[in-house]
Amino acid sequence: MLNRFVSKVDFNSYEDFIENFRIIVPRNFNFGYDVVDEAAAANPDKIALVWCDDKGGNKVFTFGQLKHFSDKTANFFSSLGIRRGDPVMLVLKRRFEFWFCILALHKIGAIAIPATHLLTPKDIVYRNNAADIKMIVSVSDEIVIRHIEESEAQSPSLSLKILVGGSRDGWLDFNAEIERAPEFFPRPSGDSATSNSDIMLLYFTSGTTGMPKMVQHDFTYPLGHILTAKYWQNVQEDGLHLTVADTGWAKAVWGKIYGQWIAGCAVFVYDYERFEPRKLLDVLVKYGITSFCAPPTIYRFLIKEDLSKYRFNKLTYCAIAGEPLNPEVYAQFLKATGIRLMEGYGQTESTVAIGTFPWLEPKPGSMGKPSPRYDIDLLNDDGKACDVGEEGQIVVRTGKGMPVGMFGGYYRDAELTTAVWHDDIYYTGDMAWRDEDGYYWFVGRADDLIKSSGYRIGPFEVESALIEHPAVIECAITPVPDPLRGQVVKASIVLAKGYIAGEELAHELQAHVKKVTAPYKYPRIIEFVDELPKTISGKIRRVAIREKDEK
Repeated sequence: MLNRFVSKVDFNSYEDFIENFRIIVPRNFNFGYDVVDEAAAANPDKIALVWCDDKGGNKVFTFGQLKHFSDKTANFFSSLGIRRGDPVMLVLKRRFEFWFCILALHKIGAIAIPATHLLTPKDIVYRNNAADIKMIVSVSDEIVIRHIEESEAQSPSLSLKILVGGSRDGWLDFNAEIERAPEFFPRPSGDSATSNSDIMLLYFTSGTTGMPKMVQHDFTYPLGHILTAKYWQNVQEDGLHLTVADTGWAKAVWGKIYGQWIAGCAVFVYDYERFEPRKLLDVLVKYGITSFCAPPTIYRFLIKEDLSKYRFNKLTYCAIAGEPLNPEVYAQFLKATGIRLMEGYGQTESTVAIGTFPWLEPKPGSMGKPSPRYDIDLLNDDGKACDVGEEGQIVVRTGKGMPVGMFGGYYRDAELTTAVWHDDIYYTGDMAWRDEDGYYWFVGRADDLIKSSGYRIGPFEVESALIEHPAVIECAITPVPDPLRGQVVKASIVLAKGYIAGEELAHELQAHVKKVTAPYKYPRIIEFVDELPKTISGKIRRVAIREKDEK
């Protein structure tokens, strides 16, 4: 399968990879037909999806079965009037029916809008009206159902509600309906057929400021994740890959469907209500996961467990993304397992843009080097390219061509699109510096940088220093206005069990930061908190801390 979409599969070095990697984009590519159905035709019994939950349930789906269920789902949706270009929201947590639904929407040519189950009625109203959502497919969860129903009065475009795993008045029963739906859904032709430039996927980003942006991706987007899966996560033919992510987040399509299946690797889904590190470790061993990807928060919990009790006989490769990696987490995980954590960087707007690829020796805390076809640069405040060691904003230059998998702009918002993407340069809003070997090091969001006594201080470097101390389980660094220094560094800290907040511990933590990083970076203000404010995707909202302090 992979050979159909890349000019070369195997590479001898990172330099060979950069020079010779090319994605072949077929005309009118449709992932549902050209990958899943083709795989079903070639090898219907090949395992595509392994699912289990925290209650003991488990299921295995082959490509033949995925074709069967996605065709039945497409027929069901079509019978309701869902057509090419219709926006449909999927609120399905980690239910296996998510894969039936998203494949069905791809085959129809409708716009799939994955969403988290944590949305409030206000969040749902905003999304329904911003995208004119026609139908919502929801998991059978009382809170989620109630929030959707409460949004209806203010959502004129919403006309259809479908419930997965249950029945309720006013809702169509998904499981009952696909039982009686026809088994074959022919590929649409003529005006109903999809084209590469059609919008396939829409994500509402959970930014740390402002209302969510609508990131649109076209039908070529899945091909961009060949880079993500095959060459960053290093998935293998007939392997079993687990990415920890709810289906409502873009990280799910980074690690739970597109690139993995193109590369011939099965996807593993662990459906749980509450994250428990020991249960996740049990799953990794029991099911023989071969490659694993998770955000740093997950690894921070895993290294607190006694990893010597677990035999990772099949797990050979681990990737990490979503937030910057603290070097201390890397060191402890490597010591306990012998497995290096391979960091990567990207956004909802892209695929993996910078990564620690298999040919690169990881530098703990570094994102790695640019992906092929991504023309990455760093620009300073004057818009000039940065020198080695100089901090600047990460940009993608698109004058020589767009990487496959880059977004097509923000849906219905040309002004916002132009604000971040103009003169053939896309501005990510993320700050970094580049070392003499070409590795990139994350500093922070452009609007999170602290300027104190003439120094520029990135929150991440101070947070990395603090997280090395055993008392700190989580922290956030923010600026506080100061008449003498302009700004001073403040640390909001969540303590690990067994530690008592107080002046003595605060002094100890300040001394620790002075010891492991430049003394001027230490937090002059420390506040111990029970929890940090976060977006619904789990990212720390430093802006909320700043606003609280200003009040």
